[in-house]
Amino acid sequence: MSDTLPRNNIFKVIGASSLGTLIEWYDFYIFGSLAVIIGHQLFPEDAGASALINTLAIFAAGFIVRPFGALVFGRLGDLIGRKYTFLLTLVLMGGSTFFIGLIPSYKSIGYAAPILVLILRLIQGLALGGEYGGAATYVAEHAPENKRGFFTSWIQTTATLGLFLSLGIIVITKNILGAETFGDWGWRIPFLLSIVLVVVSIYIRMKMHESPMFSKLKAEGNVSKNPLKESFNNKANFKMVLLALFGATMGQGVIWYTGQFYAQSFLENTCKLDFNDSRYILLWGIAFATPFFVVFGAWSDKVGRKWIMLSGMLLGILFYRPIYQLFLDDTDYTKIEQADILSATPAPVSSVLIANSTDSLRTVSTKVMLRSGASFNKVQIDTVSATKGILLGKEVIKDKVLPTPVFWKFVGLIFFQILLVTMVYGPIAAFLVELFPTKIRYTSMSLPYHIGNGVFGGLVPFIATLIASFSGSTPLSGLWYPIGIAALSLVIGTIYLSNKRDENIND
Repeated sequence: MSDTLPRNNIFKVIGASSLGTLIEWYDFYIFGSLAVIIGHQLFPEDAGASALINTLAIFAAGFIVRPFGALVFGRLGDLIGRKYTFLLTLVLMGGSTFFIGLIPSYKSIGYAAPILVLILRLIQGLALGGEYGGAATYVAEHAPENKRGFFTSWIQTTATLGLFLSLGIIVITKNILGAETFGDWGWRIPFLLSIVLVVVSIYIRMKMHESPMFSKLKAEGNVSKNPLKESFNNKANFKMVLLALFGATMGQGVIWYTGQFYAQSFLENTCKLDFNDSRYILLWGIAFATPFFVVFGAWSDKVGRKWIMLSGMLLGILFYRPIYQLFLDDTDYTKIEQADILSATPAPVSSVLIANSTDSLRTVSTKVMLRSGASFNKVQIDTVSATKGILLGKEVIKDKVLPTPVFWKFVGLIFFQILLVTMVYGPIAAFLVELFPTKIRYTSMSLPYHIGNGVFGGLVPFIATLIASFSGSTPLSGLWYPIGIAALSLVIGTIYLSNKRDENIND
């Protein structure tokens, strides 16, 4: 049936599926993009670095439950159909995001704030666990065999475009409101705006028809009565689930989240780049790289899926540490010579009493402009003690703005990382769809995808940041996690995966 589907109809299917998936990814990634600001809202002011780690843990929780969402909604998708299942996931996802924008801060309701956000994040993760498998299966079951990689790769672009959209709205909102207002309450606007996008997407999805392959199964009375049992009790099918997980999606997941999420976190929190600079770099990298999802998806129709995906993993293994070392080297302003400084403008000294103490914290901040066009804030916070005098604190250089040549160099390095994402992610929907029969496809493909992508990949920002925070660790120590997982997946995939393309999935 898919072979005779008119060309304009397949693009309507892709458009309807992609828009909803893009919005769900947008909803999901607002939280990660605003982790630092949200951490200040959800936890006490004196929480320090633990606020970021705890916020990243809440973010990671949404990924951990994604496999459970895959089981729940995958089962529904194989029982009642693709259309209504991922319509439900869209409502859950959008509603959760909207309500996160309404949660009061720690100052208002104490630890109830992070608990409520955690609950909503879990709902988000469950919903997203059911979304991707439905959208990818729906498009694949409409697409002709010789273009399945090309058509499903449009779904793959939505994850990156959702991140692009979230970053764009965040930057625009912050620039309109100003940094102080945005940090106070303006960060809620991107969450609240998502409800408009969700309503539009629901309207479009309501007009969609059921997948032709599933409709045929239903008409013939061959719909699976127990998708979970048939997916995981069947030895041959369960073997395919494990191969998909350990040979493909696990490595794909860590490449995805290192190139797009950990990169942003590293630039902002480790390199201390200016808020806007770090996001503009990512926005340009995403804009240049996104078309390659379709390029590699289409190419996989001709040469197969396996080696394109594994090549992306190999390049990540080889180049991550050199790339992140360049990030560190080019943002190291601790050895600036006096001749390099164009101007140094001190801000008024501020002093704040420490609660339940006679001591105070004195903040001395200086805006430094360099002849290269770079700039940064040099901040020193000292403790002024009534009995011990001034106790000098550690000087911190932050809010770094890069000179133009270095800015574009960083864009190129981010582009390269996202290019690797397109290699591993562009062909993977077609790869997964082709592994499993129609009546249990939604369930079978969703689980390995969301364990590999959601758990192994989604934990990259949290685990890498945590490893780098250990005593004796270096800023690059966190990279051993994605490099190790990608290397394991590369070995398993090379040995055990077959190089499939144009498989008959109409069964």
